[in-house]
Amino acid sequence: MRIRASVTVLCGALVLSSALVVPATAQAHAGPTTDDDTTITKVVVNGGKDIVLGTSAKKSFTATVTAADPDGITGGWVALWHGTSFDEQDRDGVLLPAEEGSGLCVAADAQTSTCTVHFTVDPKSDMTKNSYAGTWHAYAIAYGRPSGSVSDGYAGSVHIKRNTTLTADASPEPVAHGRTITVKGTLTRANWETHKYAGLSNVSVKLQFRKSGTSTYKTLKTVTSGSGGAVKATTTATSDGYYRFSYAGTSATDAATSASDFVNVQ
Repeated sequence: MRIRASVTVLCGALVLSSALVVPATAQAHAGPTTDDDTTITKVVVNGGKDIVLGTSAKKSFTATVTAADPDGITGGWVALWHGTSFDEQDRDGVLLPAEEGSGLCVAADAQTSTCTVHFTVDPKSDMTKNSYAGTWHAYAIAYGRPSGSVSDGYAGSVHIKRNTTLTADASPEPVAHGRTITVKGTLTRANWETHKYAGLSNVSVKLQFRKSGTSTYKTLKTVTSGSGGAVKATTTATSDGYYRFSYAGTSATDAATSASDFVNVQ
């Protein structure tokens, strides 16, 4: 399925394809293009938050385009694309919204409106490559009254990330004061190609501790995850408290923090 030149004839569906047929002006220029006084002022995807996908659960979110025209806005629409540039040969994925035609537009005043479209992404059918994780750009178009339009291939962006899980188990429990505590865990990441979670190796993971009666975790040390995502760190027992692991994530992989494990020090 392809995005046709007119928003009013778009079929309501979500597809993943490099095909993105847009108005001629947008094909010629990656940046904003307009044939009158219509302007796009803001595009927001998923409320400005990252989109995190595991191996099976679908994710629904919205994208909004705010635009202005001296005579008012009649419609607006957003699609997401992935690749090294807006040029068709450099795009390897396109996500389309679910509704047909323009999104629902709400006027802020006589000149400005915000139009909303809805997406549902299925990691089983849409995210078929792990390389899709990372930055997706927003292609937006807005229509002014009576017939003006503006389009922008780089109107906004969002990170679509692979989900991660992280565990932590501290031992021995209880432990004598001054003895060594060993904390072990496993860091895994969603694999969109196998639809399973696999160990995430060779990344930095922090061992953190919160003393009983306090509310703040402090980082004790940073270790590197090993084969199969195995994480291991040791520390000296000084007081009762809670141990956990924390992984910061990247632009393509979501952050993760394990549940805490309490250790009584005697």
